[in-house]
Amino acid sequence: MAKKKEPHPPCLLYRSRSDRGKSAIREGKSRNGSTFLNPMHTFFIFFCILLSLSLTDGTEIIIANNCKEGVWPGILGNRGQPSPKDGGFYLGSGEETVVQVPKGWSGRIWGRQGCFFDQQRGKGWCETGDCGGLLQCKGIGGVPPATLVEMTLGTSQSWLHFYDVSLVDGFNLPVSMKAVDGGGSTCGVAACEVNLNVYCPSALVMEKNGKVVACKTPCLAPQFSRTCNPTVFSRVFKTLCPRAYTYAYDDAAALNTCFAPRYVVTFCPPH
Repeated sequence: MAKKKEPHPPCLLYRSRSDRGKSAIREGKSRNGSTFLNPMHTFFIFFCILLSLSLTDGTEIIIANNCKEGVWPGILGNRGQPSPKDGGFYLGSGEETVVQVPKGWSGRIWGRQGCFFDQQRGKGWCETGDCGGLLQCKGIGGVPPATLVEMTLGTSQSWLHFYDVSLVDGFNLPVSMKAVDGGGSTCGVAACEVNLNVYCPSALVMEKNGKVVACKTPCLAPQFSRTCNPTVFSRVFKTLCPRAYTYAYDDAAALNTCFAPRYVVTFCPPH
């Protein structure tokens, strides 16, 4: 997932635009002579405090299951990053859980379906998104095809959060990621809200017991894997899921930037 060039953090930008050698916090005088802060400067002070607190405490990721059946989310931190919740857990229909990730965290979240696990040993298998037959993936990625939510979160030096939904490794579940609060109207929604399994061409279908459970990316299908360029299939998927990556380097429309203290990742989001 590529990064866009980001602007300076707003607090630093605000300071740089203040009068040279003067305080960035300007005062005014009321009619009775008392001192008050300019409302715009008060807003910036409040924003910078929230920014500092959020970066210190990390970011909350709410993972919600809006599907009719249970989902086993998998979480994988990139190299050198932790995998919260030991990398996997069960989430019943209508349930949600909160995951706290540290500032600067980068990694991916995906959903597993049709799983069976031994409750004592935590071992078993999943029809889609399986991670070594483990309930808690513990650093093991999901087997494609699987819909991925990818993110790189900000630090005190690089404050923007980057996130996307990717179909580059195929599709198994509709999913979305968006800011819960904060960040303003500029924060986009990363999503593939349509069940692409319904539209999956026969050459890319993955079936279990006669049921389509996932749709391979052309990069994973033997007859297309040598080129792995945008195909008629990826273009159709792009039409159905315009806010998701459907092929590599699809940055322009699929990569979102935001700064918010809390995000929600929803499996089977309403659309």
